[in-house]
Amino acid sequence: MTLKEAIIQRILNLCDEHGLTINKLSTICGITQSTINNIVNGRNKSTTTSTVKKICDGLGITITEFFDDPLFQGLEQEIK
Repeated sequence: MTLKEAIIQRILNLCDEHGLTINKLSTICGITQSTINNIVNGRNKSTTTSTVKKICDGLGITITEFFDDPLFQGLEQEIK
């Protein structure tokens, strides 16, 4: 799994855990729905840490909690 794929999956998992749609997530995070859609649909080439922080703030979690998930263990090598 790549970092991009792990971030997508983590966002989707957090939405499920909090009972949120992508639209509701975008509203509580102050991020446009198109940005969130582009991230979770893989159209965004690289999600910024600022965007991840906004998602964390909206969900009431720390950025450490976001990345403290088994999804981020054993990621594929990004530089080839």
